[in-house]
Amino acid sequence: MPLLRQRGLTEQAATTAVDQACRMLRLPTIRSQFPDLAETASREQMSYLGFLAELLLAECDDRARRRSERRIKAAGFPRDKSLRKFDFEANPNIDAAMIHTLAKCEWIKKGLPLCLIGDSGTGKSHLLIALGTEAAMAGYRVKYVLATKLVNELVNELVEAADEKQLTKTIARYGRVDLLCIDELGYMELDRRGAELLFQVLTEREEKNSVAIASNESFSGWTKTFTDPRLCAAIVDRLTFGGNIIETGTDSYRLATTRARAEQQAVG
Repeated sequence: MPLLRQRGLTEQAATTAVDQACRMLRLPTIRSQFPDLAETASREQMSYLGFLAELLLAECDDRARRRSERRIKAAGFPRDKSLRKFDFEANPNIDAAMIHTLAKCEWIKKGLPLCLIGDSGTGKSHLLIALGTEAAMAGYRVKYVLATKLVNELVNELVEAADEKQLTKTIARYGRVDLLCIDELGYMELDRRGAELLFQVLTEREEKNSVAIASNESFSGWTKTFTDPRLCAAIVDRLTFGGNIIETGTDSYRLATTRARAEQQAVG
């Protein structure tokens, strides 16, 4: 039903009209904030144009925030990790300037890979999730997955499908996102079929969309995961060509933090 427009509305009638209009136009932020913004505009003697700009900018900012939240949720991160909470001083192997440069997402724009290599507790998964979160906030489509889960999903679909159409769709789905974050690569040995399926996913994304991986094995140790030497070499090539390799080291700062806390409690 159209809204009736008339001049000389009372404050209450005008408030009701704005509320109804915002509902019809689907402007929830303006609807919730316009009383406070109107009061501020009156107090600061804003022009009509300035007040309108404040309303529209508030709506745009809130929509951008909600879109970021949806992309972060769709990425499937197992926990909340941010660069702000990463302790760079605890791990001198990691160049903070490089990480913050990566957070600007130019490498994702170019479709380049990223490898985070290091022992457990050195911060590689934290950085993988944090950089993935930065990418989602910047407007990129991101997907996080454990290496074992990804390979098992592909193998199961290959076994269960009457043909390879569903498998092809799944590989294409992993190929479409702007950034695919693969965690815990190297924690298990993959048979040749599993390794080949992972290779197909990487090939689908080659030079088009970025892949970021976290692994507890150096590249020389990947033959334990990918037992075919030629396939292993091809996968390493896909994950390193033109990209960044960050070695997070071997000293677990999680373990060091736990020990320091225990020592403080003992002294106390």
